[in-house]
Amino acid sequence: MRTIFAGIEYAGKSTLIQLLDQYYRHRKCPTHTDDHFTIPDASLSPASQALMVGFPDDVKERMQRMQIHYHVEVIKNYANTLISGWHLEEAVYSSMYGKDPGSTYYPNYGYRFQRLYESLVLEARLPDIVLVHLRASDEAIRQRMQAHPHRYQIIKEKDIARLKQLFAEEIDKSLFTHKGYTITLDTTGKTPQESLDELLLLSEPRISAGELALRALPVPAGEYEVKYEGGVRRTVPKA
Repeated sequence: MRTIFAGIEYAGKSTLIQLLDQYYRHRKCPTHTDDHFTIPDASLSPASQALMVGFPDDVKERMQRMQIHYHVEVIKNYANTLISGWHLEEAVYSSMYGKDPGSTYYPNYGYRFQRLYESLVLEARLPDIVLVHLRASDEAIRQRMQAHPHRYQIIKEKDIARLKQLFAEEIDKSLFTHKGYTITLDTTGKTPQESLDELLLLSEPRISAGELALRALPVPAGEYEVKYEGGVRRTVPKA
């Protein structure tokens, strides 16, 4: 399943990506995970993140434009792509905070490209694209902000309601939504595992027959190895 997660910070995107990545890997399926579109790039070293925050706006915008466009090909070429934010997050945060001198974001120079990225993916006619709109109540977002604050937090508490509205509007404009590829998942009051289970259920109409068969295969809870006996695939728990 080629999955794009979008929604306000603290809605649970990174947590669900980690769980879905573990889910696939436990079933011996490789994934391609990209959770680095928020500024500064979370995959960078702490020193590089600190430098990125201080880059001029035009440099940050150009870096983002290139990596956003590059991931069109990533989505097309990797079967189990897990992407957080992508171009949708940029549209919201650049609009909200682009002119805020205290924000890491930049004015939204490239909004006209938003639907182009989606059309480039759609023209490949892939069978299993899912856009996941992750939501949570205003209070849940506040509680998560206070309990586990991000080092480079983007959002401000006073803006939670407005940001959620902007994400909803942007996702509603998406060509993926117009094609019926979008699902909405509210993580309020749910454990990460409960949210993962709901994601798997909601996404089932969009997945391929191959992935449906994969999900139906019983696998041991712990580590195991795959063996073939008489042409039959078996999963054998490790001692």
